[in-house]
Amino acid sequence: MTGVLEPTAAGVPPKFLAGDPKIGGSAPDNVRFLDSRRVQAPSLRANNDAARPPVLDVDTNALRPAADHERVAVRLLSSIRAWMVVPVVDFAIVMAPLAWRPPQINAMVMLAVLATLLLTGGGRYISRLHLSVLDELPSIVTRLLTAVAAVSAAILYVHEKSEVLTFLETACQAVALVIIGRVITTRLIALGRRSGVSKHHTVLIGGGPVATELARILAQHTEYGLKLDGFIDDGDHIPAEAYLPRLGRLADLDRAMVTTGADTLLVADGNFEERALTDVVRTVACQNAELLVVPRMHHFHTLTGTADHIGSIPIMRVRNPNLHGPATLIKRAFDIAVAVMALLILSPVLIGTALAVRIEGGPGIIFRQVRVGRDGKHFELLKFRSMRPANELESQTKWCVAADNRVGPVGRFLRCTSIDELPQLWNIFRGDMTLVGPRPERPHFVEQFSTEFDRYAHRHRVQVGLTGFAQVSGLRGDTSIADRARYDNFYIENWSLWLDIKIILRTFREVFFYRERSAK
Repeated sequence: MTGVLEPTAAGVPPKFLAGDPKIGGSAPDNVRFLDSRRVQAPSLRANNDAARPPVLDVDTNALRPAADHERVAVRLLSSIRAWMVVPVVDFAIVMAPLAWRPPQINAMVMLAVLATLLLTGGGRYISRLHLSVLDELPSIVTRLLTAVAAVSAAILYVHEKSEVLTFLETACQAVALVIIGRVITTRLIALGRRSGVSKHHTVLIGGGPVATELARILAQHTEYGLKLDGFIDDGDHIPAEAYLPRLGRLADLDRAMVTTGADTLLVADGNFEERALTDVVRTVACQNAELLVVPRMHHFHTLTGTADHIGSIPIMRVRNPNLHGPATLIKRAFDIAVAVMALLILSPVLIGTALAVRIEGGPGIIFRQVRVGRDGKHFELLKFRSMRPANELESQTKWCVAADNRVGPVGRFLRCTSIDELPQLWNIFRGDMTLVGPRPERPHFVEQFSTEFDRYAHRHRVQVGLTGFAQVSGLRGDTSIADRARYDNFYIENWSLWLDIKIILRTFREVFFYRERSAK
């Protein structure tokens, strides 16, 4: 009995307890029963394992290709954007009535092209945050009817009235189909957002009450398509921390964009300076991100009708400057075409001016001066010489020489009419400059003005120009540098080819009517 109950007998093998006749007779039955169960437990487990049906052995490696294919499919679907689908669908639907209507192929192709351009605003289509065909319906119908009217006028000019009536019947069917198509594409976009296939990783700037409300709404309503990865703010106690992780302060925005892979910025209320915000959202890391801004007085309705909204909070889309991509190629092609044409047309003026400068001032018709171009690069700017500087230092550091007595009658006339700037057409052809852009300045003054005037250095984000928005707004010669910087940055933020054309047309007016020019 001591071999079972006393710890000192724990090392005695169990078989002696069961097999010794002296001990076995006096041991309690329950002890022998427990011991025997313990000894036979392995055999019972073995029997149970033998009776258990065989388990199917699954090769996990065989499942990996299917999972990889699924991930690839999701990634491909996630890369599809509305601008890739909606304009194509619109174009195809406008052409659809040709399947059952009289064949007016040229007219319908013209209608499809014009309608697609008008529906996209001439740029890349962007789906609204708050998806609703009813919200867009007035704009869609107006633009489609504009396209129908334009094509109808062209048909009426070329063909008979009966052709116009046939086209109008076909066009009305196309308009109805486009509206139905927009309902379908809108539902597909909403489905993609809810399922998480179509979403935009977003960094929230600000952590105030409005930002907190946005975080709450976007967490509950995935149909807006924005996934907030966190927020940044310069404050200490932020309400938004109850909903989102904090990614740092405003100065950490670049790092937050890179680490989260975000492609959208949502600016709300918070503790940060607006001037600092303007700088950080235009850095290299943020320049391609879509910028959404809550208006400062967001309780009021906008008259433009372009505001989107998240819940009851209006959202404004801020356009990114077209500094790269197809827009720059279009601008460059426009520059080359105009520069070549101007050099050919103005060649008699150039030759006559060269002779006048040579007669008045002797050799050295072309004056070369180092200027600062895009991204701070230096180049030689060409001008007709209107006076001869005393030395190179004066050329690079003297600000205004309009009243200098060394400027002769020819030079004064050249400055007054801006003819002295015409050799810069060659700078444009070479790619040093563009037709329209911020005027180039000398390195000495660029360094000085960049430290004295707000956002002056931001002018060099784009190519410098022969004329600019500041110049056609009366800021020529010895005028405010701060105002010039503001006008130049406004031009950069709002660039379009039509804006360039308007500035060129206004330049002629400035040249013909401006009589108090002060040149540098």
